[in-house]
Amino acid sequence: MARHESEREDLIRDAVALLPRAEFSLPEMHEPLTIGLRNQASSFFFGQDQVYHFDPDGRLRRAFVHGFLFRSQHTGLARLERIRSETETQLLQSQLTSAELLQFRQQMQNRLQQVQLALSENSLKLLRSVPPDTDWAILITSRLHSICTADPWLSDTIRVRR
Repeated sequence: MARHESEREDLIRDAVALLPRAEFSLPEMHEPLTIGLRNQASSFFFGQDQVYHFDPDGRLRRAFVHGFLFRSQHTGLARLERIRSETETQLLQSQLTSAELLQFRQQMQNRLQQVQLALSENSLKLLRSVPPDTDWAILITSRLHSICTADPWLSDTIRVRR
């Protein structure tokens, strides 16, 4: 993600660890949708304010939604908030309640269903792709199937860097 919130990355140019990766226009979205894979783990960037990273089995590892980082805790999600001052940045962590977790999952599934619907209606338009000859319809369909059928839907706990 960009170092400062006002900066916008060009993910097709800069996200070299995601291979393949592509940028799409999605109906009703002002910013492009970027999808990429890293070692069979998929990432969906709905602009830069809603990002979901999944493991190779389709389970959610982490997300960035509306300024918050969410990190899988296997049976729950930790919400991390950056508090910046002139001299330091603090990272405050809290666990989502059961109701918040349900709401988070529903919003994520709604976003991913928009992609599936656009793909089935042929309204998901490819803008750029690296490499250019990737069969995105098959790739997206298989990744979305993995995500929708993952049980549990959350990945194992992500180890914290020390």
